[in-house]
Amino acid sequence: MSGGSVPKTIWLVAGEDSGDQLGAKLMPALVALSERPIRFGGVGGEAMIAQGFQSLFPIDDVAVMGYLPVAARLRTLLRRIRQTVRDVVEARPDVLVIIDSPGFTHAVASRVRKRMPDLPIVDYVSPSVWAWRPWRAAKMRPFIDHVLALLPFEPEAHRRLGGPACTYVGHPLIERLSDLRPDAREAQARAGSPPTLVILPGSRRSEIERLMPVFGATLARLSARLGPIEAVLPAVTRHRALIERLALAWDVPVRLVHGEAGKHAAFRRARAALAASGTVTLELALAGVPMVVAYKVSRIEEAVARRLIQVPTIVLPNLILDRNAMPEFIQAECTAARLTDALAPLLTGGPVRDAQVDALSRIDGLMRLPGDDEPSRSAARIVLAAQRAA
Repeated sequence: MSGGSVPKTIWLVAGEDSGDQLGAKLMPALVALSERPIRFGGVGGEAMIAQGFQSLFPIDDVAVMGYLPVAARLRTLLRRIRQTVRDVVEARPDVLVIIDSPGFTHAVASRVRKRMPDLPIVDYVSPSVWAWRPWRAAKMRPFIDHVLALLPFEPEAHRRLGGPACTYVGHPLIERLSDLRPDAREAQARAGSPPTLVILPGSRRSEIERLMPVFGATLARLSARLGPIEAVLPAVTRHRALIERLALAWDVPVRLVHGEAGKHAAFRRARAALAASGTVTLELALAGVPMVVAYKVSRIEEAVARRLIQVPTIVLPNLILDRNAMPEFIQAECTAARLTDALAPLLTGGPVRDAQVDALSRIDGLMRLPGDDEPSRSAARIVLAAQRAA
């Protein structure tokens, strides 16, 4: 067998659906850019498996978030961490790529580093060290060689906080701009129709339960003030029954849509959006949809957050723009009256809407990669270079 045909071994370890999606795009990019065949292994989900990946165990075993759910499954999590570490050590790959889910993947990486100190380890997705628990950046340095950042301000945050080498490789959403933005025919088709308000109450059960009542009351106030409004709610599939039940209590009817295609179609039609804080605000920003952002957590979570959060805003587009262009209403400020007052000018038009549209137009330039490179290819190049440098 010639040297060029000896497979390169790359172990990918993802801990939840978002990491699985990133891994599924990274795999073909690595294959396309590598000079040698690649043998993959590790932990992944359905999207990676569809690319031919064989997961060590079902990703659902470790896809747990929140203190109480983690505590309830701690024994399983610890067993899966040990199993993953053994698998990496036995396989002796050329490089290990951990993907998001730091509670699981960092536990794996730190243990692997102790047993294989020369193995290059790349972390695909930076933890939010810029927002809370900033000391985590420096704690990553002993077991992470390079961080692949999805947000353009993260490399500077790691430099400031003493974290590992960090490179902005682009957010996967910038590869889907055509899905998010209306074309001329769509814009013309909705001319003269009632304005479309997209309502996004979050993807977690606790978010939905806290925000749906206040979002429904906001819609009722807006309808009373402005007249007919087309309300569209892209419902998270796993919480569809809950959303449908809570929406029945609203005074103004809302049309529920399902799946990514339905959500993106709603974005292309939207005049404005009312959204829970999260990655969806970045989707809306790239779609050019003016928005108002809201969020509510329990009192215990609020007390913890007030002590730990280090940033002046929790809205991703605001952090990228480095100014609070999108209004946010958190905790006690998250009321129907305040949300209505903030949304009304976005639906009717005028200087408030124009200012936000202008701010959103800058997001593209701030997130675009040199030469309009694709995030997955940008990430793959660094992974392959990390192996060569070892």
